[in-house]
This record gives sequence, structure tokens and C-alpha cells, in this order.
Amino acid sequence: MSGFVFSEKPIGIERGEGAYLYADDGTEYLDFGASYAVTPVGHSHPDVVDAVKSQAEDLMYVQASYPVAERTELYEKLATVSPPGLDNVWLCNSGTEANEAAMKFARNATGRSKIVATRRGFHGRTFGALSMTWKDKYKKPFEPLLDDIEFVSYGDGDELAEVVDDETAAVFLEPIQGEGGIHPADTAYLQQARELTEEAGAALVFDEIQTGMGRTGTLWACEHAGVDPDILTTAKGVASGLPLGATVCADWIADADPEHGSTFSGGPVVCAAANATLDLLVEEDIPAHAAEMGDYLVDEIEATDLPVRDVRGRGLMVGIEVKRGANRLLRDLALEEQVLALPAGRTVLRLLPPLTIDESHADEFVASLEAVLE
Repeated sequence: MSGFVFSEKPIGIERGEGAYLYADDGTEYLDFGASYAVTPVGHSHPDVVDAVKSQAEDLMYVQASYPVAERTELYEKLATVSPPGLDNVWLCNSGTEANEAAMKFARNATGRSKIVATRRGFHGRTFGALSMTWKDKYKKPFEPLLDDIEFVSYGDGDELAEVVDDETAAVFLEPIQGEGGIHPADTAYLQQARELTEEAGAALVFDEIQTGMGRTGTLWACEHAGVDPDILTTAKGVASGLPLGATVCADWIADADPEHGSTFSGGPVVCAAANATLDLLVEEDIPAHAAEMGDYLVDEIEATDLPVRDVRGRGLMVGIEVKRGANRLLRDLALEEQVLALPAGRTVLRLLPPLTIDESHADEFVASLEAVLE
């Protein structure tokens, strides 16, 4: 008997260190996907490993109604580093759970039901989050999903203005669409979303599950636009690969006292990993390094004569639109060049490497890309 959801690749991974993964046959792979951005400080960073070991020896788990030092510390750290006014933290196990909580919190606080989401957007695979996700291939087998979800074109402020009204509970936006093909939002669009939701009394929710934790050159992608949401969701890299998500809210959302819970909310071991990860990101100014390395990587790609239609993104969240199928390119990179990356649609190669990569890693990637495209 075997698993049936994931289609397993013909590479068995045994261990990881920094920007590299190592197969069970000893082959070294440069990891430019970081398993969907979950290792911002690199694979098995010693500080994170030590924090996990120490906490596991003391206490593996106790429910969130009993205060635990590591969980309390993470509440405080997330509230401190989140955009201004977001002081209330809910911990869960994944990005989709964080978005489910955000939907519930917004509906509870506003007394409304309509959710506005965007075409090409992706917010998760559970029923609520899936209802806000655009692609039919993710949704069709499970319909009917939640109703009262209205989709608008990403980046179209006029269309957004037409649908945000006094029946709207929340507008969900990714500051940069990830699964949808690495599409950054204009500053003016995010600012308009902020104005429209404030006027309507609706919650503005930024899904920073993929864009957060320093990936775009600041700790949160919304900082580039100077726009603060009412709710921010994050996951993926927050605990260096251990399962943790967070929904961070403004007072007016939390003060409505939503009824919500989770058995595994804020486990001490994953909180220890998250605290160590956040310490590294902030104290070593890793987001600034990601900005610098992202610029270098994009410049090096654009300096080639490769058959590339577009290179877009911000920091170390980069999409390369190619003229051939992305999945075939990914296969060739992995099997011929020992470089791992990700797709974002049929023609976009998505790069989400550890934020600690240096120029030599970027050069190695570009050389491999040249080899398979030429």
C-alpha cells in the first residue's frame, strides 16, 4: 500500500544543508524551490535544529489553553514584526488553515458573508480556502463549494470598486500572486483596495503565505506598497518547514470574539522552530540579503540570450516565463543539471530558493538554465 495523492518524483531525498538537498544515492541538488518557500534560512539551519531539539526534550505538546513559554514568545514576536495594528495572533498548522480562519474572523466581525477574491488567485485546498481559489482544476471535483464568493481581475482597480460594497465581509489579495504565475500587484492597486475596504467597512486580507518571511526583500510584501491590512495570513517558511500557520488580526477583528479552535494550535516544538527562524531573519537582516540576491539573479538571467519571454517578481520570488512547457524544463533541470525548481502554470518556472543563497548559487542556477534551454 502506498500514498495516492502525491505523484512521487524519482529522487529520494535523504538530507539537506543550506541551499542543497542530498539524495539517498549521494547526488547533490541545488534547491531553488525550497519545497514551496518553506526553508527561508536554508535546510536544517543549526539554530533551528538546536531550538527544536531543546524544546522536544522538555515538552512535545500541550493544548493552547495552557500557556507555554515558546508559544507566548511567538505570539509576541509575530505581533511585533507584523504590519502596524496587527497585534492579535492565531496559530494553526498550514496556510490553508490560516485563510480559513481569516474568512471566519472577517465574517464574524462584519456580520456579512460576501468574499471578494481574484482570478488566478490561490488560497488553499480546504473548502473555504478552495472556494476563493480560481482554477477549476483544483475545484471541480469537489463542487459545490461555498457560495457568495465574487472573483475580480487581479490588478483592476475599477472592477474591484464595482464589487466592494456594504455586503462585503473581506477582500482577499496576494501582494504577489504565486501559483497564478508570479504577478506582482501595483502599489496603486493595493492602496485602492485599502481605501475601498475602509469605506465599505470590510476587512482587507493579505495572503502572505508565500510572499512573507522576507521572501520579497522585506519581511512582508505589503511593506513595499506601504499598505497595512486588517488581517494577514502566513505559513510556509515561518517555522523552517515544520507545520505552522498564523492569522494576524487588527483589534476590531479580534474584539468581535470569534469562536474558533484547533487541537494543534501553536505546538511548543513548532513554535520553537518559528522563534529561531524569526530571530535569524530579523537579526541577520536576511530580507535585505534576499532583495540584493534577487536583483543579482534577475540581472544574470536577463543578461543571457535564452528563449525567455519574461522575468518578473520581487526579491527571491521570481517567475521565468519560457517558450516551452515548464514541467518538461523542470524535469530536465533536475535530471540533467541536479537543480530543483517549481512550476507556476504551464509556462512559468518559479524560483523560491532559500533566502541565504549567494552569488555562486545564482550563477550555478543560471548556468544550468542555459544548459537545458540551449
